[in-house]
Amino acid sequence: MSSQQADLIEAIGASLAVVVPPEELEAARIKVVLERPKIAEHGDFACNIAMQLARGLKRNPRGLAEAIVAELGRSPKSAALIATAEVAGPGFINLRLRPAAKQEVVARILAQGDAFGRSARGRGEKTLIEYVSANPTGPLHLGHARQAALGDVLASVLEAQGYAVTREFYYNDAGEQIANLSASVHARLAGLVPGDPGWPPLAYNGEYVADIARAYNQRQCVTADDRSFTASGDPEDLAAIREFSVAYMRHEQDLDLRAFGARFDNYFLESSLYRDGKVDEVVVALIGADKTYEMDGALWLKTTESGDDKDRVMRKSNGSYTYFVPDIAYHINKWQRGFRKVINVQGSDHKSTVDRVRAGLQGVNLGIPEGYPGYVLHKMVRVVRGGEEVKLSKRAGDYVTVRDLIDWAGRDAVRFFLVSRKADTEFTFDIDLARSQSEENPVYYIQYAHARVSSVLAQWQERESGNLNQLLTVDLEPLNTPREAALLRRLSEYPEVLVEAADEMAPHQIAFYLKDCAADLHSYYNAERVLVDDESLKRARLALLLATRQVLRNGLALLGVSAPDKM
Repeated sequence: MSSQQADLIEAIGASLAVVVPPEELEAARIKVVLERPKIAEHGDFACNIAMQLARGLKRNPRGLAEAIVAELGRSPKSAALIATAEVAGPGFINLRLRPAAKQEVVARILAQGDAFGRSARGRGEKTLIEYVSANPTGPLHLGHARQAALGDVLASVLEAQGYAVTREFYYNDAGEQIANLSASVHARLAGLVPGDPGWPPLAYNGEYVADIARAYNQRQCVTADDRSFTASGDPEDLAAIREFSVAYMRHEQDLDLRAFGARFDNYFLESSLYRDGKVDEVVVALIGADKTYEMDGALWLKTTESGDDKDRVMRKSNGSYTYFVPDIAYHINKWQRGFRKVINVQGSDHKSTVDRVRAGLQGVNLGIPEGYPGYVLHKMVRVVRGGEEVKLSKRAGDYVTVRDLIDWAGRDAVRFFLVSRKADTEFTFDIDLARSQSEENPVYYIQYAHARVSSVLAQWQERESGNLNQLLTVDLEPLNTPREAALLRRLSEYPEVLVEAADEMAPHQIAFYLKDCAADLHSYYNAERVLVDDESLKRARLALLLATRQVLRNGLALLGVSAPDKM
């Protein structure tokens, strides 16, 4: 919320205090909220407080709205902001700001710079966002790429709203898949290739397995985020093959994430939960809380008590745990580390895990609230090039990798495209579109808007020895054309977009906003000359462009996309 909106809410609240008895207003406990009308002609802000209060106060909503508007007209403070206040329909209050109040956003943007749109709303609340969390058994695939984009941008958005964010990667380095990776490398060391007699039936077939075997045979040393391991070269040392293979793939994934521009503050190993006895502790706690029962030689969790369609096996008849049991232990660890706000970014194929993990967390009686942790579940991505779907990668064997996508389209396009749709919608990544230099490519369209402004500012600086600092305090009154009004309105919406993106865990809204802002800029640039002879008008328009560039730059930075000055 901007200081301007806060002033408007305060003004409406002061008017309410005059027209509604204080005890009745206090009993209603309804807050004043401002909305942006979808149609600009309806005003700059709308408020439905009169309709919210009318029934409880047994008053006519339109009459109450008219009383509030009349009181607003008597307030000198309101008069400085509000040009007109009108009652519409059954009791909406539509507000139009004075031109100076609309223009004020330019000065605010230029004064705040990179901090424009940021706030302290989160008040330093410890927040953990877990994303990617890939098994270290192969290159990162497109699902991991979408997670990396969504998680990394959401973390940046929450940081911009004052949350103390930790980015975490959970390595699934225990279980059958790791055993399959080890068996695959062992087979390669024996000279086998996919399709040969004796090739393990669940082996990984990609060329990366051959790379691991070659590195192991050469006694290479690999360094992952928390370890270095030197291969012994012994083709029969299964434990060494396992450890080297996991370290090798973790290192490879680190390189992919670095190329993608995703960073993490902490890496957590699933194996540590077994090593430290945390998985067994969870099972004991759930048995003690009477949340389990035994049947057919297996241990079951009573997930139906939490709304699941059937109870779920925790421990199989062979003594091994199902995949969600260590997940419960992991989230207890998050809670014990003090993270009360936790968001997991995962594929929609994990939807069934949500209820099971939450049921387990409720069963251990640690005071963990229902709905913990929060989830952003995304659908998968398909890649199209030349009108045909691309499905295979030689290196991975049977899927397109993150590195493939970056090599084909570039990091900026990959990051923007993968966050430009709601997480729960399917997405087709068009390589040809991502590489095109046209207004149909949203990345190019937005970056070109930034570069276009930079070009105009550079021309002014070169021709007239202009200094950008001269634009910080110019008179903005000349900004009065319809397209200038549209651009001013768009700029003023940016802080609200960040709030909504954070609260709804919806980073795609920033991508939508940037495209709309770029469209307003291009429309304005094509309709109005900036470097005009009128000095006051020229400087006002230059200040508007400078503010627009700042907002585009701020938004692109949150997405992890570059803002070039030349294209």
